[in-house]
Amino acid sequence: MKRREFLAKSGIVAAGAAAAVAGLAGCGEKKEAATKAPAKEAAAPAVMTKKTYELKMVTTWPANFPVFQVGLDDFAKRVEIASEGQIKIKVYSAGELVPAMETFQSVSDGTVEMGSGAAYYWAGKQPAAQWFSAVPFGLNAQGMNAWFYSGGGLALWEEAYAPFNLVPRPIGNTGVQMGGWFNKKLNSMEDFKGLKMRIPGLGGKVFAKAGGTVTLTPGGEIFTNLERGVIDASEWVGPYHDYRLGLPKAAKYYYYPGWHEPGTALEIIFNKKVYDEMPKHLQVILDACSAQTNVWQLSEFESHNGEYLEKILADGKNELHQFPAEVMASLRKLAAEVLAEEAAKDPLSTKVNDAFQAFKKRVGAWGQFSEAAYYELIAEKVTMG
Repeated sequence: MKRREFLAKSGIVAAGAAAAVAGLAGCGEKKEAATKAPAKEAAAPAVMTKKTYELKMVTTWPANFPVFQVGLDDFAKRVEIASEGQIKIKVYSAGELVPAMETFQSVSDGTVEMGSGAAYYWAGKQPAAQWFSAVPFGLNAQGMNAWFYSGGGLALWEEAYAPFNLVPRPIGNTGVQMGGWFNKKLNSMEDFKGLKMRIPGLGGKVFAKAGGTVTLTPGGEIFTNLERGVIDASEWVGPYHDYRLGLPKAAKYYYYPGWHEPGTALEIIFNKKVYDEMPKHLQVILDACSAQTNVWQLSEFESHNGEYLEKILADGKNELHQFPAEVMASLRKLAAEVLAEEAAKDPLSTKVNDAFQAFKKRVGAWGQFSEAAYYELIAEKVTMG
């Protein structure tokens, strides 16, 4: 969806400019207008409905979980402030109202009005959803946001969710993740065979193609399963979250980089009937506060990951390793095969994958002269621990 089309759809056009500005400025605190509008324009807000909406949001995250769940609690508060109390959202953690993996269906059915998780969790319902979360060797956080907001990705996401009565929006990103926690060293592709790993999405399909066994475990259960040997390895996010989950105590070897999730987007989903029935100025507020939370969540991870990597390595009980180059080359080849196979399963997946790959090629061509070149220029080898 082009920027102007997105703004128009959201109501941010000349006729609705006053409402749009109010929604965007209001995500954080209420501000009083510095000057009064002309009398002719002042009459417009009078037709806006003052109907209030009390909405329930369910999520896939544990209660009080840093960044993810905490960010959603903050989102709800900002929406209430920006809407001057017209929208009040009650946020429920995983299992509090519905099980984590029933979030998508409960919002689709209208049991609740809103939900949040990661799009690749719903691959069984909509295969094309996987591309809107994380693609192995795909786009990083900056690239995913560029695709969503300015490269047509959000329009495709809306198309993918429309049959399920859902409206999606980005509401967070982890940035480049770590490769995961393992109970043994990985020296070659042979070491993947028979390994039981918690790894979702397209990355999980690549891991399975490499000979591993994939499990999909909610975040709150990873530590117990890894510690008890139910699984041999697990990826989650990065040092900040991994440390808080206690994963350094459950496995010794910590691998990087997160080839499987180079920029994992998180989602907020609205029941389409509920969203469409809202006046435009409230839709704009929901969209704007979602975008603000999207930026905040990525900023939190970027701010804290280095700090918590030092904590993990401080006592010398864990080992940090880069995946061997030959392993990366093999996984990249398998990833290309998986993407081709998944895209061929249905027309929409083909359409989404084609659009994603075209955008990645365009962004990557520019990236080698910008981000990649700059990081190479300033790179400093740091010994951690």
